[in-house]
Amino acid sequence: MFIAHLPSGYILSKYILKQFKSVATTPLVLIVGAIGAIAPDFDMAYFYLIDHQQTHHHKYISHWPILWFSLVFAFSLGFCFAKQSKLVFLALVFSLGGVLHIVLDSFVGDIWWFSPFIDKPYALFYVPARFQPWWLNFIIHWSFIMELIICAWAWLIYRNGSN
Repeated sequence: MFIAHLPSGYILSKYILKQFKSVATTPLVLIVGAIGAIAPDFDMAYFYLIDHQQTHHHKYISHWPILWFSLVFAFSLGFCFAKQSKLVFLALVFSLGGVLHIVLDSFVGDIWWFSPFIDKPYALFYVPARFQPWWLNFIIHWSFIMELIICAWAWLIYRNGSN
């Protein structure tokens, strides 16, 4: 996934706001949800600057599903006990954005769903490496239409001001 993580975080945040209007302000939830949806890719700085592309960045802990699901579980539990806590609510929104990122990456990108216990990547669909640079393979692949649909959906929500 290249361009749809941020818009997907926006869609998720708008949906959450519809369900929990009274807990936190709209702009803050939208920002936190969008940042959560791109947070797993913050590891790209390490990937390029320190690791020098030696390890697939989806193998880093920031892309481990167990991390994001554990955070969602912990903050969901916290939210059950402190329903009016803005900080816990925002942490939950952030974590849900991270889960959304991992799920979307699983569409055509390898995700190590059972890390650190099993070193095996999983993806729903395979993108053959035919072109250089590598990212061109993903943009030309049919799955990129899904990203465009997510972007259009987010734009429509924004334009209409609702879910």
